[in-house]
Amino acid sequence: MENLKQREEEEELELDEPVSPTGQYFNSSVLSISILCILESEVPIDDSLTMSLLKDVFLPINPRFSSLMVEDKNGVKQWKRVEVKLKDHINIPIFPAGLSRESYDGYFDDYLSEIAMKEFPQSSPLWEIHIIKYPTINAAGNLVFRLHHAMGDGFSLMGALLSCLQRADNPNLPITFPSFRVSSNLDSAKSIMKAVPRALSTAFNTVSDLGWGILKSTVVEDDQTPIRSGDPGVEFRPVSIATISFSLDNIKKIKAELGATINDVLTGIIFFGTRLYMQSMDHASRNVNSTALVLLNTRVISGYKSLKEMRESDHVSSQWGNQFAFLHVSLPELADDKFTDPLDFVAKAQQIIQRKRNSLAVYLTGRLLETLRKYRGPEVTARYIHTTLKNSSMTISNMIGPVEQVAVANHPCRGMYFMVAGPPQSLTITMVSYMGKLQIAVGTEKGFIDPRKFNACIEDAFQRIFEAAVGTPPPPPPPPIS
Repeated sequence: MENLKQREEEEELELDEPVSPTGQYFNSSVLSISILCILESEVPIDDSLTMSLLKDVFLPINPRFSSLMVEDKNGVKQWKRVEVKLKDHINIPIFPAGLSRESYDGYFDDYLSEIAMKEFPQSSPLWEIHIIKYPTINAAGNLVFRLHHAMGDGFSLMGALLSCLQRADNPNLPITFPSFRVSSNLDSAKSIMKAVPRALSTAFNTVSDLGWGILKSTVVEDDQTPIRSGDPGVEFRPVSIATISFSLDNIKKIKAELGATINDVLTGIIFFGTRLYMQSMDHASRNVNSTALVLLNTRVISGYKSLKEMRESDHVSSQWGNQFAFLHVSLPELADDKFTDPLDFVAKAQQIIQRKRNSLAVYLTGRLLETLRKYRGPEVTARYIHTTLKNSSMTISNMIGPVEQVAVANHPCRGMYFMVAGPPQSLTITMVSYMGKLQIAVGTEKGFIDPRKFNACIEDAFQRIFEAAVGTPPPPPPPPIS
């Protein structure tokens, strides 16, 4: 009996920490959300340093990379430390030899689609790495980190990824990022004069947004359109992941001319391009009800934190984990392609997002989810989130990446992008800045959305917005890798 009691006590000691509520939602019977981080290598990949990189650099980043998600004796999910068999987490696919870059692009797309659909086995830590040694149009090789979203949000996982990278020009120098701009508090008499109408506006927006969000998460769903099949089980269907790159300098030129933020400009480009695609596939769909879920990081931060700071911080905004929320944003209607002012989409995006931010609905929605979890359990809450995603048309998220070129194990990265896999939607769009470029990744339901045509519409939207704002066409993009 004493030995049995001692074993139980030892097993309890192995449980490091409880799984966060969001982590439980994202790894449930109805949701399994993962993140694919793709690094495009400038040189052919040598995988001889993979084991040492994972053992000495990646695993020590956070205990969750060496942990299973298990239930304790009370039915509460916990992270449990285990010994990691690194070879089980490394995948090196074999494609036919001697093909063109264009052909390997197709193989790479099919491979990404295949791993995006796979669920993680619960018997090992929830991450894996894929080394693709074949040259594609954009890279001499690709390195894919696949991590379960239950382990952390984009901020946490980007911090983890950056811990494996070094500056390509000088590994001894720190990686730098574009500055974050944090909202300031009311600190003037003018602000005080505006406090009352602002409070009334906030109260109205909060009631309106919270009520609309609950309806969208329960009974009201978007129409079926060229970007939303609305079919059950869409999260289990193959996806296609394609990328587009824009110069950040060109985005900033639009921003300066319009007095908007970079996020306003990007959202306007995405919305305009999406409506152009919808109209090209079905003219009537240019005005139908379509909603985007814009991911909002709820951390009050001024930049990325080190992994040590995340682990040791007492401030919730700096801690490792999932800290984000959704904004329901209706896509502006496209009255008529030929007579629509492209800048209207930027202005409407700016107006809608500012109004949404002037609301406590994001906070109250978080409290609603916590109440639902407390009284109905995490599985019921996960179903609520699943319906929220299913009833909308698309998800948009973005992150800030390094200013300088970075390298992993002495492999300079020509580009990087990420994709969220597993949401019950036909369209997912992610954005990350890197080396003065904005890399947009578009995940589409295969066989339903035409990825090339969709990306062409996004590029058309950018060119038309740039020309309308700046007065001249944007310079041509650089040629693909030779």
